[in-house]
Amino acid sequence: MNSNPTEFPYDVSIVVPLLNEAESLPELEAWIRRTMNQHNLRYEIVFIDDGSTDDSWDIITRLTHESPKIRGIKFRRNYGKSAALNTGFNITKGEVIVTMDADLQDSPEEIPEMYDMIVREGYDVVSGWKKKRYDNKWTKNLPSKLFNWVARKMSKIPLHDFNCGLKAYRHKVVHSIEVYGEMHRYIPIIVKWAGFMKIGEKVVQHQPRKYGTSKFGVSRFVNGFLDLVSIFFMGKFGKRPMHFFGLLGSIIFFIGLLAALYLGINKLILLNKGISAPLVTSNPYFYISLVSIIIGSQLFLAGFLGELITRNATERNAYQLDEIAGFEKSDTRILDQNKSQSTKIKNSRFSGN
Repeated sequence: MNSNPTEFPYDVSIVVPLLNEAESLPELEAWIRRTMNQHNLRYEIVFIDDGSTDDSWDIITRLTHESPKIRGIKFRRNYGKSAALNTGFNITKGEVIVTMDADLQDSPEEIPEMYDMIVREGYDVVSGWKKKRYDNKWTKNLPSKLFNWVARKMSKIPLHDFNCGLKAYRHKVVHSIEVYGEMHRYIPIIVKWAGFMKIGEKVVQHQPRKYGTSKFGVSRFVNGFLDLVSIFFMGKFGKRPMHFFGLLGSIIFFIGLLAALYLGINKLILLNKGISAPLVTSNPYFYISLVSIIIGSQLFLAGFLGELITRNATERNAYQLDEIAGFEKSDTRILDQNKSQSTKIKNSRFSGN
């Protein structure tokens, strides 16, 4: 199944972000290895330990010593799934990059077909769709369907499961985008805005959770909708905040200014005609116009400051790595070169590949 063995050292790079999944890691690695070998796919696995407090990192370290195909990165604390994915994207070497969760609910057996959809059929992204789920209907399934419906309508991307952790990307796609904050749910939208328009979907099997507990909660659902609004604002005005705040501020400012001028001119006309008129400051419209001028000025300044911050921001993805395992020295240079991401490495540990 190898399509171009000279350009990429791996056919598939599998990025696995995780938090407290020690029990599932050995089984997941064996499952991936078995599937990749059956389909003759060259692969690497990058485990990103997002601040686990169990034995996850010890198991990852052991796995890196057992196989040169496995690498691990440990965050000093929990930074979130977006940080883990972004770090993994920056170091992957495969022709196709696959992301999946570590809880055994995503099946590695879906990867070969997703790989073919990227390489043979020309898709930029293939997103999994867990059509049949083994989750609670009221607390997870229905909110998920509502969330996906809203995301689908707003983005015009015909996906049914934006939040599915199992996705496949063309190599140049993940190296053309940046994922930060809580934006991992909307990577297909970010990809579309980056100019990669061929986004496909594949129905994938959803496995019941075997170990541990779900990290899903009500706050995650609420934050998902807030993030959706945020990402659409950022997608349209994120690079040029002055276009939004400056325009809105200017409109409000000039409305207030025109209202104040009207009140002032009207007062002068009445005085010129010898007609007694109340003070301008006694008119409630004066204070409305004054507030409009102030708010308009503040919004304009917010847009200006936003422009300065956008042009000079370098710490948006500042993650501190505690340890690394399974890397060669050339790999650590790749990590160290990510100055735009401000990624720091401390207590580096090599597995001696």
